[in-house]
Amino acid sequence: MTARPVPKGRQPVSQQYQFGPWTLTSTKSHILESEGPEREKFESQLELPQLPEMVFADNTLHLQHQEGFGLAFTALGALKLVDAHRDPLKVAAAAEWQNARSECEHIKNVVKPFDWTYTTGYKGELVAVDNKPSLKATATSERIDLEKLKVREKIMFYDDVLLFEDELSDNGSSILSVKIRVMPSSFFVLLRFFMRVDNVMIRINDTRIYHEGGQNYILREFTSKDDKVENLKVSKHLFTDPNEINKHLSLRAETFERLEFPEEVTACEPDSTIDTT
Repeated sequence: MTARPVPKGRQPVSQQYQFGPWTLTSTKSHILESEGPEREKFESQLELPQLPEMVFADNTLHLQHQEGFGLAFTALGALKLVDAHRDPLKVAAAAEWQNARSECEHIKNVVKPFDWTYTTGYKGELVAVDNKPSLKATATSERIDLEKLKVREKIMFYDDVLLFEDELSDNGSSILSVKIRVMPSSFFVLLRFFMRVDNVMIRINDTRIYHEGGQNYILREFTSKDDKVENLKVSKHLFTDPNEINKHLSLRAETFERLEFPEEVTACEPDSTIDTT
């Protein structure tokens, strides 16, 4: 289930939670309009001939440490990693997509080849303010303890932020969303790209981010899984359920990283009394 979009015309709505030295902020707003400064900003920074049907330009998740470094998750950052020059999935559905969009106001000429499924390997962005040092990504053998995350623990803060979505001209679905869950001693983020082209392929790119209070690093894991539909020997009703079909897809790529704090920063335990604003 995706997060409910904010109706067009309403001001962005933000939620903020303080986890020790971390300020965790989620923001939701309306769908990117078909024209105007925000649309022009996206089109000027992206080489894509067409944006997804629903882009939530102002929807964001920010994890900001008091020392100025952190992570951000944005639609613009994710779409910058979509292949703007090559269509890796040349199938009948691609021609249907192009025909359906050919009369679009923003496509006056024949659509050039590009990844019309909007597949992105986006893992979030390492950010810093005022020229301060940012997190440093290094390869690691350490893994997120997923079994520990399954243990029932009080949820102090939770949100689900939709970044973009496209129905691929009724040929499937392409969606990117980011969820955050904060427990008393840690926080966990799941950034998921889910793509389904009917009767052709299913793909899931997951980025998991975990930080435990008192540690001077964050763990980030990325996995990419996909399979052709003809190779999936499971009930078709699972095809639209990312959590279930994910268990049956073949692993194609994975990376494991420690996002190290700048050397001068001392890790802090989260406060036991934290207010949500």
